[in-house]
Amino acid sequence: MSVVSERIGARIGVGAICGLAWAAALREYMSEISGAASTVEWAGTFVGVLLPGVIVGGALGAASVLRPEGRQRVALRWCAAAPLAFAVIPMLLPGLLWALLTTGLGGGAVGVALGGLAGGYALGGRRRWARIATGTVACVLVLGVAASVPGIGGAPLAVTTPRGAWVTLLAASLMVVYAVCCAIPFRRLNLEATDAPLRDAAARTPTAPERGRANADTSAD
Repeated sequence: MSVVSERIGARIGVGAICGLAWAAALREYMSEISGAASTVEWAGTFVGVLLPGVIVGGALGAASVLRPEGRQRVALRWCAAAPLAFAVIPMLLPGLLWALLTTGLGGGAVGVALGGLAGGYALGGRRRWARIATGTVACVLVLGVAASVPGIGGAPLAVTTPRGAWVTLLAASLMVVYAVCCAIPFRRLNLEATDAPLRDAAARTPTAPERGRANADTSAD
Protein backbone atom coordinates (compact mmCIF):
# COMPACT_ATOMS: atom_id res chain seq x y z
CA MET A 1 0.00 0.00 0.00
CA SER A 2 1.41 3.42 -0.96
CA VAL A 3 2.04 6.19 1.53
CA VAL A 4 -0.70 8.29 -0.09
CA SER A 5 -3.23 5.45 0.25
CA GLU A 6 -2.27 4.99 3.90
CA ARG A 7 -2.73 8.70 4.56
CA ILE A 8 -6.11 8.74 2.86
CA GLY A 9 -7.22 5.66 4.81
CA ALA A 10 -6.14 7.22 8.10
CA ARG A 11 -7.89 10.51 7.32
CA ILE A 12 -11.07 8.69 6.31
CA GLY A 13 -11.04 6.81 9.61
CA VAL A 14 -10.49 9.92 11.71
CA GLY A 15 -13.06 11.86 9.70
CA ALA A 16 -15.63 9.09 10.07
CA ILE A 17 -15.22 9.08 13.85
CA CYS A 18 -15.54 12.88 13.98
CA GLY A 19 -18.61 12.69 11.75
CA LEU A 20 -20.15 10.09 14.03
CA ALA A 21 -19.57 12.30 17.08
CA TRP A 22 -21.03 15.31 15.26
CA ALA A 23 -24.11 13.38 14.14
CA ALA A 24 -24.63 12.06 17.67
CA ALA A 25 -24.56 15.64 18.97
CA LEU A 26 -27.04 16.62 16.26
CA ARG A 27 -29.29 13.79 17.40
CA GLU A 28 -29.14 15.17 20.95
CA TYR A 29 -30.30 18.56 19.64
CA MET A 30 -33.18 16.84 17.85
CA SER A 31 -34.08 14.96 21.02
CA GLU A 32 -34.06 18.11 23.13
CA ILE A 33 -36.39 20.12 20.92
CA SER A 34 -38.76 17.14 20.50
CA GLY A 35 -39.04 16.56 24.23
CA ALA A 36 -41.08 13.58 25.38
CA ALA A 37 -42.07 12.84 21.77
CA SER A 38 -38.49 11.90 20.89
CA THR A 39 -37.79 8.20 20.38
CA VAL A 40 -34.58 6.39 19.46
CA GLU A 41 -34.96 3.76 16.73
CA TRP A 42 -32.46 1.60 14.87
CA ALA A 43 -33.45 2.87 11.44
CA GLY A 44 -34.31 6.47 12.22
CA THR A 45 -31.31 7.17 14.46
CA PHE A 46 -28.56 4.88 13.22
CA VAL A 47 -29.39 4.91 9.51
CA GLY A 48 -31.07 8.30 9.16
CA VAL A 49 -28.70 10.37 11.32
CA LEU A 50 -25.52 8.57 12.38
CA LEU A 51 -24.75 6.84 9.07
CA PRO A 52 -24.79 10.09 7.04
CA GLY A 53 -22.49 11.60 9.66
CA VAL A 54 -19.99 8.78 9.21
CA ILE A 55 -20.14 9.06 5.41
CA VAL A 56 -19.76 12.85 5.35
CA GLY A 57 -16.98 12.79 7.95
CA GLY A 58 -15.06 10.14 6.04
CA ALA A 59 -15.41 12.05 2.78
CA LEU A 60 -14.20 15.29 4.34
CA GLY A 61 -11.29 13.43 5.91
CA ALA A 62 -10.27 12.09 2.52
CA ALA A 63 -10.62 15.56 1.01
CA SER A 64 -7.96 16.87 3.38
CA VAL A 65 -5.36 14.73 1.58
CA LEU A 66 -6.53 14.68 -2.05
CA ARG A 67 -4.95 16.96 -4.63
CA PRO A 68 -6.89 18.81 -7.34
CA GLU A 69 -5.28 16.78 -10.12
CA GLY A 70 -6.68 14.09 -12.40
CA ARG A 71 -8.93 11.55 -10.72
CA GLN A 72 -8.31 13.08 -7.32
CA ARG A 73 -9.94 16.29 -8.53
CA VAL A 74 -13.06 14.33 -9.47
CA ALA A 75 -12.97 12.68 -6.04
CA LEU A 76 -12.73 16.11 -4.40
CA ARG A 77 -15.89 17.19 -6.20
CA TRP A 78 -17.70 14.14 -4.84
CA CYS A 79 -16.38 14.94 -1.37
CA ALA A 80 -17.73 18.49 -1.70
CA ALA A 81 -21.17 17.03 -2.46
CA ALA A 82 -21.00 14.59 0.48
CA PRO A 83 -23.32 16.68 2.74
CA LEU A 84 -26.17 15.64 0.47
CA ALA A 85 -26.03 12.29 2.30
CA PHE A 86 -27.91 13.94 5.16
CA ALA A 87 -30.81 14.60 2.78
CA VAL A 88 -30.70 11.49 0.60
CA ILE A 89 -30.20 8.65 3.10
CA PRO A 90 -33.11 9.55 5.42
CA MET A 91 -35.40 9.77 2.41
CA LEU A 92 -34.62 6.13 1.62
CA LEU A 93 -36.30 5.02 4.83
CA PRO A 94 -39.88 3.75 4.38
CA GLY A 95 -42.46 6.52 4.28
CA LEU A 96 -40.13 9.47 4.87
CA LEU A 97 -40.04 10.72 1.29
CA TRP A 98 -43.84 10.65 1.10
CA ALA A 99 -44.05 12.44 4.46
CA LEU A 100 -41.70 15.15 3.19
CA LEU A 101 -43.73 15.68 0.02
CA THR A 102 -47.13 15.70 1.74
CA THR A 103 -46.49 17.20 5.17
CA GLY A 104 -43.00 18.73 5.04
CA LEU A 105 -41.72 16.43 7.79
CA GLY A 106 -38.06 15.67 7.23
CA GLY A 107 -37.28 19.10 5.85
CA GLY A 108 -34.67 19.47 8.55
CA ALA A 109 -32.54 16.83 6.82
CA VAL A 110 -32.61 18.91 3.64
CA GLY A 111 -31.67 21.98 5.69
CA VAL A 112 -28.64 20.21 7.16
CA ALA A 113 -27.45 19.19 3.71
CA LEU A 114 -28.00 22.69 2.33
CA GLY A 115 -26.23 24.23 5.30
CA GLY A 116 -23.15 22.12 4.65
CA LEU A 117 -23.01 22.92 0.96
CA ALA A 118 -23.72 26.64 1.40
CA GLY A 119 -21.44 27.11 4.39
CA GLY A 120 -18.67 25.08 2.84
CA TYR A 121 -18.65 27.07 -0.38
CA ALA A 122 -18.94 30.38 1.49
CA LEU A 123 -15.78 29.59 3.45
CA GLY A 124 -13.81 27.80 0.76
CA GLY A 125 -15.24 28.68 -2.65
CA ARG A 126 -13.53 30.67 -5.38
CA ARG A 127 -16.09 33.12 -6.83
CA ARG A 128 -16.73 36.05 -4.52
CA TRP A 129 -20.35 36.70 -5.55
CA ALA A 130 -21.21 33.04 -5.03
CA ARG A 131 -19.49 33.04 -1.65
CA ILE A 132 -21.53 36.05 -0.57
CA ALA A 133 -24.78 34.41 -1.72
CA THR A 134 -24.06 31.05 -0.12
CA GLY A 135 -22.75 32.77 3.01
CA THR A 136 -26.06 34.58 3.36
CA VAL A 137 -27.94 31.29 3.01
CA ALA A 138 -25.67 29.62 5.56
CA CYS A 139 -26.13 32.44 8.09
CA VAL A 140 -29.91 32.25 7.71
CA LEU A 141 -29.80 28.50 8.28
CA VAL A 142 -27.61 28.84 11.39
CA LEU A 143 -29.97 31.43 12.82
CA GLY A 144 -32.96 29.29 11.86
CA VAL A 145 -31.55 26.23 13.61
CA ALA A 146 -30.81 28.29 16.71
CA ALA A 147 -34.29 29.83 16.64
CA SER A 148 -35.87 26.39 16.33
CA VAL A 149 -34.85 25.58 19.90
CA PRO A 150 -37.33 27.91 21.64
CA GLY A 151 -39.62 27.87 18.61
CA ILE A 152 -40.20 24.11 18.72
CA GLY A 153 -39.20 23.32 22.29
CA GLY A 154 -41.42 26.02 23.73
CA ALA A 155 -41.08 27.71 27.11
CA PRO A 156 -38.90 24.97 28.70
CA LEU A 157 -36.21 25.73 26.07
CA ALA A 158 -36.46 29.52 26.10
CA VAL A 159 -33.05 31.12 25.69
CA THR A 160 -33.50 32.79 29.08
CA THR A 161 -33.32 29.37 30.77
CA PRO A 162 -30.04 27.50 31.30
CA ARG A 163 -31.27 24.47 29.35
CA GLY A 164 -32.57 26.56 26.48
CA ALA A 165 -29.35 28.58 26.27
CA TRP A 166 -27.30 25.36 26.23
CA VAL A 167 -29.32 23.72 23.46
CA THR A 168 -29.31 26.93 21.42
CA LEU A 169 -25.53 27.18 21.67
CA LEU A 170 -25.23 23.47 20.84
CA ALA A 171 -27.36 23.86 17.70
CA ALA A 172 -25.64 27.00 16.43
CA SER A 173 -22.11 25.76 17.12
CA LEU A 174 -22.83 22.44 15.42
CA MET A 175 -23.83 24.21 12.21
CA VAL A 176 -20.79 26.52 12.31
CA VAL A 177 -18.36 23.62 12.83
CA TYR A 178 -20.17 21.73 10.07
CA ALA A 179 -19.69 24.61 7.62
CA VAL A 180 -15.99 24.92 8.49
CA CYS A 181 -15.42 21.22 7.86
CA CYS A 182 -17.45 21.24 4.63
CA ALA A 183 -15.11 23.95 3.32
CA ILE A 184 -12.21 21.47 3.18
CA PRO A 185 -12.89 20.05 -0.32
CA PHE A 186 -13.63 23.51 -1.74
CA ARG A 187 -10.36 24.87 -0.36
CA ARG A 188 -8.47 21.87 -1.74
CA LEU A 189 -10.01 22.45 -5.16
CA ASN A 190 -8.74 26.03 -5.00
CA LEU A 191 -5.16 24.81 -4.60
CA GLU A 192 -4.94 24.55 -8.39
CA ALA A 193 -5.59 28.27 -8.80
CA THR A 194 -3.31 29.12 -5.87
CA ASP A 195 -0.45 26.94 -7.06
CA ALA A 196 -0.63 28.05 -10.70
CA PRO A 197 1.51 31.22 -10.23
CA LEU A 198 4.09 29.18 -8.30
CA ARG A 199 4.24 26.58 -11.06
CA ASP A 200 4.61 29.29 -13.70
CA ALA A 201 7.42 30.95 -11.73
CA ALA A 202 9.15 27.60 -11.31
CA ALA A 203 8.86 26.94 -15.03
CA ARG A 204 10.48 30.30 -15.82
CA THR A 205 13.34 29.75 -13.35
CA PRO A 206 16.33 28.12 -15.09
CA THR A 207 17.67 24.91 -13.61
CA ALA A 208 21.30 24.48 -12.52
CA PRO A 209 22.36 22.73 -15.77
CA GLU A 210 20.66 25.45 -17.80
CA ARG A 211 22.46 28.18 -15.83
CA GLY A 212 25.73 26.32 -16.34
CA ARG A 213 25.25 26.18 -20.09
CA ALA A 214 24.28 29.85 -20.19
CA ASN A 215 27.41 30.81 -18.27
CA ALA A 216 29.56 28.70 -20.58
CA ASP A 217 28.06 30.34 -23.65
CA THR A 218 28.69 33.78 -22.13
CA SER A 219 32.33 32.89 -21.41
CA ALA A 220 32.80 31.59 -24.93
CA ASP A 221 31.49 34.82 -26.37
